[in-house]
Amino acid sequence: MSSFTKLIVVALAAVSVPFVSAQTYTNCNPLDETCSADSGLSKWSFYSDFTTGDSAFEDWNTTAGTVNSTSSGAAFVINEKGDAPTIKSNFYFFFGYVEVKMKIASGTGIISSIVFESDDLDEIDWEGIGTYNYEIETNYFGKDNTTTYDRATYPNVTTPADTFHTYAVDWTSSQIEWFVDGVSVRTLAYEDALDGKNFPQTPMTLRIGIWAGGDPDNGEGTIEWAGGETDYSDAPFSMYVESVKIINYNPADTYTYSDKTGDYTSIKLANTTSSGTTTSSVSSLSSSTTSSSSGSSTGASTATSTATSTGTISSSNRTISSNSTSSTPSPSSSTPSSSTSTASSASFTAAAANVLGLTMNPVVALPIAALFFFL
Repeated sequence: MSSFTKLIVVALAAVSVPFVSAQTYTNCNPLDETCSADSGLSKWSFYSDFTTGDSAFEDWNTTAGTVNSTSSGAAFVINEKGDAPTIKSNFYFFFGYVEVKMKIASGTGIISSIVFESDDLDEIDWEGIGTYNYEIETNYFGKDNTTTYDRATYPNVTTPADTFHTYAVDWTSSQIEWFVDGVSVRTLAYEDALDGKNFPQTPMTLRIGIWAGGDPDNGEGTIEWAGGETDYSDAPFSMYVESVKIINYNPADTYTYSDKTGDYTSIKLANTTSSGTTTSSVSSLSSSTTSSSSGSSTGASTATSTATSTGTISSSNRTISSNSTSSTPSPSSSTPSSSTSTASSASFTAAAANVLGLTMNPVVALPIAALFFFL
């Protein structure tokens, strides 16, 4: 499909009504109301190996359907109409490097999604359309702004439905860069996203799932964007995620919106220690922070995060969810085991070096980055 045709199809999809169980959502939009603090990833690095069993899901909330660990990784399977299995991280991160090793599902109209989503509906996407076994879609949204539909790109990928590929994003306050197997395929500068107004810049959760964009009940535009109508007699449709790596450039126990601007400089980071609570904010177009302390006589308490009990993902529709919520523990401070692989690409090494405040050749940085990843 040509780029021009895709633009028309995406525009049509925007005015269509998508499959209701496949949507991005927020429980509380801080641009409209005062919301509770988001539970953050309080350590620099995080890793899930979904081939190791159910324990790999301890820092994830299954928001729809069932997702199981297999020898190929987490299995997201559509067996029938209405299936849309999805998981969501139990924590937020604030700028960072995220790497997902995934094999998308094959099948007409079947969408395999990796979505960064914030409370005020900033969004960064990977979408694998099973109809097209030769490309992947990248996309982004700022504050749910859907006034234009010309933001998607479609880099070529070799048989993504037959082969595992590593899809990565390096997200900073100055730019977003997408990588496939360590090769940069797209860069978005802050100023190129409507002078920053459409630039994703608030704390995100990571959501991974599969859904049927080609469901016959979807609007014509959505079905066309998904590459055609899904025939459920061809099920099952299976997507696999082997592993997820995250480096959080601004670790914190919690993130709080201090006003209703949705600007990254308005986000307050809080970390609780035995001596008190330290708050900070990102002050410039970098990952640096400025800190101030507020006295607290209490020690660190167990952080909790609020997660919806239902809900799945799609870049076609964004609504505020009215689903019930439950409180779940934040991720533990444990680090990956010694069997965890180290940085798998120069981009991951550079990201780790960036966190450490280093500027060096990746060959030099690799041993340091590897040590850092296991801290």
